[in-house]
Amino acid sequence: MKKNNLSSAPPADLLTRRAACKSLGLLAGALSLPPMIASRARAEHPRAELQKIADGIFVHVGGHELPNSNNHGDTSNAGFIIGDEAVAVIDTGGSYLAGTALRDTIKAKTSKPIRYVINTHMHPDHVLGNSAFKSDQPRFIAHGKMARALQARGARYLETAQDAMGQEAFRGTEIVLPTEGVSDVTTLDLGGRKLKLVAMPTAHTDNDLVVIDEKTQTAFVGDLVFSGHVPALDGSILGWVQVLQNLGEKPPKLIVPGHGPASMGWQEATEPMLRYLGAVIDDVREIIASGGTMRNAISAAAVREAPHWKLFSEFHKRNVTAAFAELEWE
Repeated sequence: MKKNNLSSAPPADLLTRRAACKSLGLLAGALSLPPMIASRARAEHPRAELQKIADGIFVHVGGHELPNSNNHGDTSNAGFIIGDEAVAVIDTGGSYLAGTALRDTIKAKTSKPIRYVINTHMHPDHVLGNSAFKSDQPRFIAHGKMARALQARGARYLETAQDAMGQEAFRGTEIVLPTEGVSDVTTLDLGGRKLKLVAMPTAHTDNDLVVIDEKTQTAFVGDLVFSGHVPALDGSILGWVQVLQNLGEKPPKLIVPGHGPASMGWQEATEPMLRYLGAVIDDVREIIASGGTMRNAISAAAVREAPHWKLFSEFHKRNVTAAFAELEWE
């Protein structure tokens, strides 16, 4: 792939829930989190526990849960990389409080400035903590397609997050759009170490971005990899398989999945993913070939995978629905 400069995205509008609802509306068919019951318990300031996975690289592991008032939307992995001159944050959690906990932990770890906040994709559990970093005035960087996608769904994400977490845990949460977009490959310099950012074709979403620390060959792959938590499809199931296979031709030494442990080897991380995605593809194709309907697929496709994944009932049927819509036109 050729090396591109970062492109300018729309201005970094900070959309409050009310402003977002007025300016964007709620789009029909937009992806939202599964229905949740909001707890009224008062939120306490969360703590971001860290694991050091390589020299200068730290990861906070989110829980395999749906967002609620107790976890403050802290349900995905986030991390940061420290260079000689600056810090890059990769994903920020699912609320202002989750992002604040991460930021406070970074500030306790290093006095170097937070120069970059990088999002691996648009989903709310990875981006709603961005607002906690506004005062650092970083460059907010993402895939070139993320700004438009997040702008389209932002109102729904905020509304669903507030309903799930309750007002106190949700407080301060805003949409922060990326200021710069990556269309192919670009490099960021932290001083003494460089990060390679690679925009992926449509897979988990249409705006997946992989962040590779060249010094340690550690890759933050976002939700291209789920471990434990069942994968959630919002792009192309065939594209997802292809992207994983392509990355596996020259895999990084270590990866940080979007959901799962702080770090994993490539094979152990992707084998269950490819098994699950393959089971969905094979079963849906068979049902389509036999004249079955989407309803048949939802009730039967890849149900044997249920024992291997958490939150299976919350996400699997939606995955099958999306896969059926894609595969029926092959």
